Amino acid sequence: MNTFEFNKIAGAVLAGILLLMVIGEVAHFAVEPTHLDKPAYAIDTSSVASTEVASDDKKKPQDPPIGVLMASADPAKGEKIFKKCHACHNAEEGAGAKIGPDLYGILDRPKGSAEGFSYSSGMKEKGGNWTYEDLYHFLKKPSAFIDGTKMSFAGLKKPEDRADIIAFLRTLGKSDVPLPPAQ
Repeated sequence: MNTFEFNKIAGAVLAGILLLMVIGEVAHFAVEPTHLDKPAYAIDTSSVASTEVASDDKKKPQDPPIGVLMASADPAKGEKIFKKCHACHNAEEGAGAKIGPDLYGILDRPKGSAEGFSYSSGMKEKGGNWTYEDLYHFLKKPSAFIDGTKMSFAGLKKPEDRADIIAFLRTLGKSDVPLPPAQ
């Protein structure tokens, strides 16, 4: 194809686009839309919305309390599940940070305090020490627990898996942290 043919095709495409724009503007002037100040028909949706919320709550099973889960948690299973985490985190004493911070002795450690890791501002602002409950919710969905976390992990859906990992982490230097009461 020579440049003359290319110019004819490009000119036809541009002319078509220009024609569509002109037709749109003419149609807008010919038929001006009217906007109502208030809806013509008032529809009460409050009873429908509350029913939907109530039925959604019934559909979602509530997680058991962390104390109950920790009473039956298996550190050996947690170590196997932790292999997903091992790509980014070290679990050996003094191993230092990888892509994520070192998790050795994480229980009862202040959030955002591991040496050699640059934490997100959300993690630094969260404050407090890592408790069983905090780890449980963080492992469920990190981005929901700490807004702006650098951790891109989607989370663990099964409550038992989260409890097993926490039981494994408990064996790493912080087994003296008392378990939450099983209620």
